[in-house]
Amino acid sequence: MSASSSGTTAALALIANDMREVDKVIGARLQSSVALVGDVARYIIVAGGKRLRPALLLPMCGALDCRDARRFNLAAVVEFIHTATLLHDDVVGG
Repeated sequence: MSASSSGTTAALALIANDMREVDKVIGARLQSSVALVGDVARYIIVAGGKRLRPALLLPMCGALDCRDARRFNLAAVVEFIHTATLLHDDVVGG
């Protein structure tokens, strides 16, 4: 493992609990009787990915001494917007 990847892993470990809370918000907000919506929720949570946007937002909240639980909602919204743009590019841009 390179020094940069071990540093990244260590940094992400600091926010692992917060990221799990974001996953809970994503799962809760995407409850729907429409099968595709559930598929998208599972994709966002299971596929994981880097989730760079929420991973940057959460430490910034900490730096600003924001401990409000709404930070998890905001992190989820950022991930929703990112995912929506990816889906739009794939579907519309083909």
